[in-house]
Amino acid sequence: MKLGELLVKQGTISEDMLAQALEAQKKDGTRLGTTLINLGYVKEEEMLVALSKHYGVKSVDLRNIEIDESLLKLVPSDLAGKYLIVPVSRFGRTLTVAMINPGDVAAIEDIQFATGFEVDAVVAGEDALLKVVQDHYNVQKMLSDVMYEIEMADAGDADVKVIDGTEVKAAEEDLSSVQDDRDSGPALKLVSKIITDAVDLNVSDVHIEPYEDDMRIRYRIDGILHEMLKPPKRMNRALATVIKVMGKLKVEEKRLPQDGRIKARIHNKIIDIRVSTVPTLFGEKIALRILDRSTVQLNLDLLGFEEKTLKTFRSAIQTPYGIVLVTGPTGSGKTTTLYSALTELNDPGLNIITAEDPIEYSLHGINQLQVHEKIGLTFARALRSYLRQDPNIIMVGEIRDLETTQISIRASLTGHLVLSTVHTNSAGATVTRLINMNVEPFLIASTVLAIESQRLLRKVCSKCRQEVKYPDEVLMDAGLEPGKIDYSLVRGEGCEQCRGTGYKGRIGIFENMMITAEIRDLILKGATSEELEKTAVEQGMETLHDSAIRKLEQGLTSVEEVIRETKVV
Repeated sequence: MKLGELLVKQGTISEDMLAQALEAQKKDGTRLGTTLINLGYVKEEEMLVALSKHYGVKSVDLRNIEIDESLLKLVPSDLAGKYLIVPVSRFGRTLTVAMINPGDVAAIEDIQFATGFEVDAVVAGEDALLKVVQDHYNVQKMLSDVMYEIEMADAGDADVKVIDGTEVKAAEEDLSSVQDDRDSGPALKLVSKIITDAVDLNVSDVHIEPYEDDMRIRYRIDGILHEMLKPPKRMNRALATVIKVMGKLKVEEKRLPQDGRIKARIHNKIIDIRVSTVPTLFGEKIALRILDRSTVQLNLDLLGFEEKTLKTFRSAIQTPYGIVLVTGPTGSGKTTTLYSALTELNDPGLNIITAEDPIEYSLHGINQLQVHEKIGLTFARALRSYLRQDPNIIMVGEIRDLETTQISIRASLTGHLVLSTVHTNSAGATVTRLINMNVEPFLIASTVLAIESQRLLRKVCSKCRQEVKYPDEVLMDAGLEPGKIDYSLVRGEGCEQCRGTGYKGRIGIFENMMITAEIRDLILKGATSEELEKTAVEQGMETLHDSAIRKLEQGLTSVEEVIRETKVV
């Protein structure tokens, strides 16, 4: 039964009232319920009762309840505004949301996909929903609040100061290209706020992205991107200029990508920020990599290695000569592992030198060189010079071409230990990658000591962790045997501490393939990566999946994370 017919049948309105409301609805384009309320024919309480019957769901009066802020953070602002949806409660993995149209299947599916919760829809009045969405999700209000907070702060106590240069606020004097732009002042303050919040939230990357009609700012927290702000599109130029000035980039260059670095003092901490700008169709996209030294623990024992894997890795890096490679995708913690290894090896009796692009952390007692390809200082050229510096250990930031690989091999053959990274998905695939770079198999077999591959898993939030049961098919998806699990599985329910995600922090999973005599023979015979890994497992190598299962047994991560990072399609 249609809503109007239902109201007439139960005697709330007459046939004439319905006809008048339908005529008025055609003119103003509102929903019938809203039109009836605006005409004074129906009270909002009566409309809620009718809507509840119409959709066959419970109703909720948003005017009489106080919604928990942590719930509001679960639903993205764009979806809340698009569908007029407000989360009102959560029980376990079920999120109850108030909607104007609980029969909108597409809206419910979008919310389920965005939040990861099962959705239970209830009906609420349109005016009440609109007020909550405007109060809590309106992006411009959020931006205004940020600006107000910045404006009210004492200018003498700026949170962000560029060091080895001028204070952030003084950068305004250098904004020659936007001196008359009314957005330059707010942009400068907004950049300061973005960086400060990123440090406070332990963000690894900030992405500032322009689109045709708007722009968005996203933070990567524990490996996942979260939309935080949507400033007006007109601020893109001013934001880009401020960041370029701080990073000592060419302000006028908008056609080519640029890379820079900001060294800042935030809350009395030294923070390194890598800046990358890329021209896109609608403006310059900017990425900021936040490198907070105070949050990084350069200790192999704290990274998440399983005991056996750590023992073999330590054995490899303590060998006087040869090559040890660390592999994994971007953002998997390879540099942290290498720095931890160098920290452990650091000794006054050894000459340790590095060639990096960029230098992420300064290590006392180790000679670090920043590669600068624009002036010809490549990895290969740095390595050639280093070999005349009588090194014991050389760390190369990344092996990315044949020339660098050949010099690294030459260094290992002449009595040096070389540590480096390669972008591959597994230990076995690294050998294939080197061969594809035209490195002779016999050189790989005779110089490479070990190949360590790694990933990062999100840790279940300690505050909202709950024991949970999974369907057998999900367990099998994670490579588990349902009937043989003798430990509790956990998952975060979502809370204020973890911003509703159920995860807080990350931990590494590792596999370490030692190049034994059998594996050397396979490399010389041109074996595939699968054959190499199979032999390594037979010889006792624990795989990335094995390491992930250990984290699952310890209650550190969830089944979903194991599937996300180690499932093989």
